[in-house]
Amino acid sequence: MIHTLDLCFLGNADTIGAFLIETSEGPILIESGPFSVFPVLQETVENKGFKVEDIAHVFLTHIHLDHAGAAWKFAEHGAKIYVHPFGAKHLAHPEKLMQSATRIYGDDMERLWSDMKPIPEDQIVEISDEEEIVIGNKVMKAWHTPGHAVHHIAWQWEDVLFTGDVAGVQIGKGAIIPPCPPPDIHLEDWRVSIQKIRDLNPSKMYLTHYGAKTNISEHLDELETNLTKYADWIKTHLEAGDSMEEMTPKFDEFLRDELQKSGMDEAGLAQYQAANPGWMSVSGLVRYWNRKKQGKI
Repeated sequence: MIHTLDLCFLGNADTIGAFLIETSEGPILIESGPFSVFPVLQETVENKGFKVEDIAHVFLTHIHLDHAGAAWKFAEHGAKIYVHPFGAKHLAHPEKLMQSATRIYGDDMERLWSDMKPIPEDQIVEISDEEEIVIGNKVMKAWHTPGHAVHHIAWQWEDVLFTGDVAGVQIGKGAIIPPCPPPDIHLEDWRVSIQKIRDLNPSKMYLTHYGAKTNISEHLDELETNLTKYADWIKTHLEAGDSMEEMTPKFDEFLRDELQKSGMDEAGLAQYQAANPGWMSVSGLVRYWNRKKQGKI
């Protein structure tokens, strides 16, 4: 059985999720969420009839703080943490990751993400592409899916896929948004990863932002369309000479209009903003286009 755990990030429902799967060897967790909402995660796990100490295996789609920030707390209880090899060193030594986040978020770090502590290296399991992990009567299979992040994994259980951010953000029935934070956005890799998901043809995708989706083909079509649309929007404004400071409010207005067209009210807009702030996509896509111009992509 799969349980979707709503972490109520910043008081918003259906914004950041984690997923609990029952196995014959106890529950496993996909995504930890940020440590700032760990009390919510703990309470939600207990409401499902388990304790966080029962979770001996935590599978991360990638190491961004909204997905992996609380993984260390499970490691304190002895859990193994499964992650892409490129992300492993940041779990063992999160200082650089936290310093980078602090430069971005400043005094808002505690409210948004709180702390991230080192995980002992012998509890970090580096996972190769298509590797299978057997936990009791369940098998988790890893699919390396870069584009949003170089260290991204989509986890497959039976014919279900836990997609992290590579399948986008969708709150309710709103627009499907590609989250594009720095530093790893790579449009070509992302399109290859989308095709990989198409080829896998899962019966259901679980998005960390947010929840289960069954209209796989239509969902991926819209995601790919919007990935191109938003990237081209940034490119046009970049070539027109707009600075990031000038571009960000314009992009926020553009994104707000897109979301309102998809039926989002003010509460829905707040959920999207919490899950995927517009300024992060501006920063990530500007960096992508600049690197492309420099021949680094």
